[in-house]
Amino acid sequence: MTFPNQRPRRLRTTPAMRRLTAETRLAPAELILPAFIREGLTEPNPITSMPGVVQHTTDTLKRAAAEAVELGLGGIMLFGIPETRDPEGTAALDPDGVLNKAIRDVRAEVGDDLVIMSDVCLDEFTDHGHCGVLDADGYVDNDRTVEIYARMAVAQAEAGAHMLGPSGMMDGQIAAIRSALDEAGHVNTSLIAYAAKYASAFYGPFREAVDSQLKGDRRTYQMDAGNRTEALREVELDLAEGADIIMVKPAMSYLDIVADVAAMSPVPVSAYQISGEYAMIEAAAANGWIDRRTAITESVLGIRRAGAHTVLTYWAAELAGWMKESR
Repeated sequence: MTFPNQRPRRLRTTPAMRRLTAETRLAPAELILPAFIREGLTEPNPITSMPGVVQHTTDTLKRAAAEAVELGLGGIMLFGIPETRDPEGTAALDPDGVLNKAIRDVRAEVGDDLVIMSDVCLDEFTDHGHCGVLDADGYVDNDRTVEIYARMAVAQAEAGAHMLGPSGMMDGQIAAIRSALDEAGHVNTSLIAYAAKYASAFYGPFREAVDSQLKGDRRTYQMDAGNRTEALREVELDLAEGADIIMVKPAMSYLDIVADVAAMSPVPVSAYQISGEYAMIEAAAANGWIDRRTAITESVLGIRRAGAHTVLTYWAAELAGWMKESR
């Protein structure tokens, strides 16, 4: 048989050759570690649906942040779980509440050596589990919620967050938060906008992680899984309102959206590898169906290859440790 003199396999012959010609690589600085802190804990509390992930105490959260610095991670995203909830989520505004205190503690621990990010949303703080306050009909009131987000953002900035993550998918949230931050003098506090956040079945383990009180679903404000063009509209709106980074969430089932957004966004693009994506790989690996380390690495590499500049992943520290080992 006669073959043309084209043999792409020449560049796959050895591990060294594959490293040399790799088009996409992972680096610790591209990874962001989501972390949960729960008020009142004296010991870290394992999350059963997310093996290896815990609800932190103050001390273990500070250690996780210090380790993130040592590993060279890009950032840490903080989520707070209060002891007391109410319909308005008022604990989110308390300067001494669990999330604002955690921001101050982490900032005191690591200073500016790590980008400290915090979640601007009410779902952890409301007794009904929705991302905003409800009207008389049980519908999430967009504008009242946005007003609270603006106050919440200022409180988090004053606690020491470098970057805020409004994740509630309320219309106009970026503009309102940006205006409130600027008026309060926090002009250098940046916003990572959950611009294309879909109503997904893969959030399930996160509900356990934050002890969610949600009944029903969030389909009236998070995006429908079948919609692609709408994501670009949401991104364009958040860019116009002042977003510094754009996020797509979830990641693995929405790589087409990540690629679409990366192709048009003038600002960095992030993607969140969410709890259900984490849990599926961990469960399959625990059953011996896949190789855990290879699957984890491949899954995050695929998100980067699709165009995400940074990835929020619960494996951030472990991945960075593997990279450190291989150097």
